[in-house]
Amino acid sequence: MANWTFLTHHGHVLVAIAQDADLTIDQISARVGITARATAGILNDLVDAGYLVKEKVGRNNRYTVHGELAMRHPLNERTSVADLLALFG
Repeated sequence: MANWTFLTHHGHVLVAIAQDADLTIDQISARVGITARATAGILNDLVDAGYLVKEKVGRNNRYTVHGELAMRHPLNERTSVADLLALFG
């Protein structure tokens, strides 16, 4: 059987940041199970789309989730990102 999950890598990165905004790219990539380069690309996607705000703190970045925004897929557009993240504590 194929190894799959219900969330995309974008979703997993968003959940990781919602759980700990101070994670580094390397820490996020280790939690999600993808490369640091893929993680950086996903973070850029989420910042560009307005789901995250990036703030420089010392040598690291801190990300803030904009949970009030709607999910992107038409099947989920009535659901906010905060509603999704609430499932993961």
